[in-house]
Amino acid sequence: MDFSRDDLVEAKRQIDSTLHKLRETIKTFESKENAERYKSQITLAKRRVKAFEIANWFIENELDK
Repeated sequence: MDFSRDDLVEAKRQIDSTLHKLRETIKTFESKENAERYKSQITLAKRRVKAFEIANWFIENELDK
């Protein structure tokens, strides 16, 4: 698929915003008194962060072309 530069820039902006929110969510869960109780949510959020970082990497590479 071909995407315009504007599409890629907007996608990156949205991913960056979501990454920020996910990282804040992880901090919140990890700072809870009983963080072990939130282990599955923390794991899920970390996996999502990794997936969005990969997507961002691909977008950045495409923008650099």
